Amino acid sequence: MAGHATVPPRWSRVIVTRPAGEAGAWVTALQAQGWEAHSLPLIDIGAPRDPQVLAWLRDAQAHWSRWDAFMFVSTAAVQHFFEGVVPDGGARRACTRFWAPGPGTARTLSVALQRLGLGPDRIDQPPADAPQFDSEHLWPVVSPQARPGARLLVVRGVSTSVDGALVGGAEGSGREWLMEQCRARGAVVESCAAYERHAPRWTPSDRALAEQDALWLFSSSEAVTHLRTAMPAADWSRAGALCTHERIAAAARASGFVHVFTSRPSLPDVLVALESVRSPT
Repeated sequence: MAGHATVPPRWSRVIVTRPAGEAGAWVTALQAQGWEAHSLPLIDIGAPRDPQVLAWLRDAQAHWSRWDAFMFVSTAAVQHFFEGVVPDGGARRACTRFWAPGPGTARTLSVALQRLGLGPDRIDQPPADAPQFDSEHLWPVVSPQARPGARLLVVRGVSTSVDGALVGGAEGSGREWLMEQCRARGAVVESCAAYERHAPRWTPSDRALAEQDALWLFSSSEAVTHLRTAMPAADWSRAGALCTHERIAAAARASGFVHVFTSRPSLPDVLVALESVRSPT
């Protein structure tokens, strides 16, 4: 696990910044390990509100079997996409593959595919012993599928302001890199937004929690950005940041966090990393 050269404070409080729909299970798991864990989502997630984005999503949901492969960038992408997919007679005959950057997304995909009568053998993901769960470690697994003319649909989110205005479409440089690799092989790559991300509206109690010294658990660079925007004058020198990718760690350092650590994104790996932070050796 990577960290700063100085000896970090010994935190007992952990702030889980994952979206509200995912944070509960993480908070429960951390509390079971003796942590004072709190949920403070830094990204709100909802259905697309832009009519054109929504129309393209509905078309993809209705005719998904025309693609050779899907890549789902997150658990939220799986959940929101399959909310609008119903079983049909051609689904089982389709040869479509489903790509997941990590085990959490793969597990959610397995449940979604089961409702369509499809098995987990359709899912491609990085090896369980991969040093990181991301697009770069997914690529060696799926690269043989990136043939000339193969059709890939990347299902992702889109960043918006609270009022619904688009403020950015990218979600992770690793995903962009993988899309470029596929195009370089001659594959036809498209994308659709299955959900929107925007900064949450904080209550006074949320802000009071954010002002306390704690170890922040970040699973998104965008979450770090939202925290910096919400608290531009904050001093993070006594706080910690446990990040599930080096790109997120870089964003945390740029925001002023001094004590920055990394872990693979799965919950068991994060729990191990937290124990190392609590009892440094």
